[in-house]
Amino acid sequence: MQVKREIKNDSYGIRITVVEEDKEIGRVWLYVLYNNLHKEPFGLLEDVFVDEKQRGKGVGKQVVQAAIEEAKKIGCYKLIANTRSSKEIVCAWYEKFGFKKHGVEFRMDLIEKYAGI
Repeated sequence: MQVKREIKNDSYGIRITVVEEDKEIGRVWLYVLYNNLHKEPFGLLEDVFVDEKQRGKGVGKQVVQAAIEEAKKIGCYKLIANTRSSKEIVCAWYEKFGFKKHGVEFRMDLIEKYAGI
């Protein structure tokens, strides 16, 4: 048995931000990824962030909606967003966009300082 390794360079990330008075107040990364099961890519949302002073004003909704639209425009067949299941408010927030709970995420922290984040 032999394990082979292949590097593909067709995946990429798009950083979507909301700026107010030259200051970033919200962001999300949309990673566009390919696998061998589908010819279309899939999207992964990561690092959704809104400045604490701006929370509750629709900034998060704005960046996530922009990422959803971008993923549709690119032709992603699915979009994945994740959060800890203990963050019930965040889970409910994603469901408002149309995300559905699906499966279970498993995580292995490879760098100790990120353990539990």
